[in-house]
Amino acid sequence: MRWLQGILMTVTVGLVAGCADPQLAALDRELAAIRDDPGPTPAFEMPEVPTYQATPYREADSRSPFRPHRPETDPEASGEGLLAPDPERRKEPLEGFALEELALVGVLTVGGERSALVRTPDGQVHRLREGNYLGSNHGRIVAITHSSVQLVELVPTGGGGWVERTTRLTLDDDT
Repeated sequence: MRWLQGILMTVTVGLVAGCADPQLAALDRELAAIRDDPGPTPAFEMPEVPTYQATPYREADSRSPFRPHRPETDPEASGEGLLAPDPERRKEPLEGFALEELALVGVLTVGGERSALVRTPDGQVHRLREGNYLGSNHGRIVAITHSSVQLVELVPTGGGGWVERTTRLTLDDDT
């Protein structure tokens, strides 16, 4: 049994010795020469950077594309007329806010009468009924459904007149 171990050991040593490369020393010398003198650095050309030219933005004074269009001047709507807001009417608290700042957060039905719960930007919640006003465009509540409040706003035409615009606040508004 001992003689079998000896034979296996001899074969293993022979195999390991056979894996050695006789040119390994020459390879080591060549790599050392490359490390000592790596040669010239390859030239790298930078790409040409184009000159920056600013494009002037000439639409700064125009209407924001995210706001509704102002109504066109209507010859019948010019002047004070019947659509003009009542200057004697006392303003309600929610008329100090733009409609986009207000959020419908709930609708209550008590005794068959619906009320809307509207939150202001400062977090206060107000209970409103049909006929109440809100928003900066003299918006009057004309209907309250289970998920929305319909308003009729009086919007200036720019020519001294006023037009009515129907809009609504809904429960899923993120404003």
